[in-house]
Amino acid sequence: MGAQIVVAGAVIRGSAVLVAQRVRPPELAGRWELPGGKVSPGETEPQALARELAEELGLQVADVVVGDRLGDDIPLDDTTTLRAYLVRLRGGEPHPHDHRALRWVTAAELPEVDWVPADRLWLKDLARVL
Repeated sequence: MGAQIVVAGAVIRGSAVLVAQRVRPPELAGRWELPGGKVSPGETEPQALARELAEELGLQVADVVVGDRLGDDIPLDDTTTLRAYLVRLRGGEPHPHDHRALRWVTAAELPEVDWVPADRLWLKDLARVL
C-alpha cells in the first residue's frame, strides 16, 4: 500500500477561515477541523480537494479555487499524511453536508476553537494568512 494523502482546505473569506464540526468518529465528534478528504488514485491533490469541498460543503467544483500549500505535512499515522491548501470560493455559500456545523473563525478566535489534534498544528500558519 502506498501512502495515503488527505487534503484539507483552509477556505478563506476576508479575515476568516471556514471550520467544520465533525460528526464522526466518536473520539473526534464535536471537534472542529479544516474540511477535506482523501486523494483518490489518478487525482491531483488540488482536484481531490476541490471535489471533497464541493461534496462536503454543497458547492460546485468550479467555485473552489485551490491555491498555495499551508504549513507543513502532518503525519496522521504510518501510512497517512495530512496536507493543507489555501482555498478561495468563487461563488456558492457553504452548507454542512458531512458536518454538524460550519463557522467562520478569525485569527483571534483560532486558539479558542476545539480543534481536532492534527489541525491544531496549523494554527500559527492560519493566523499568518488571516
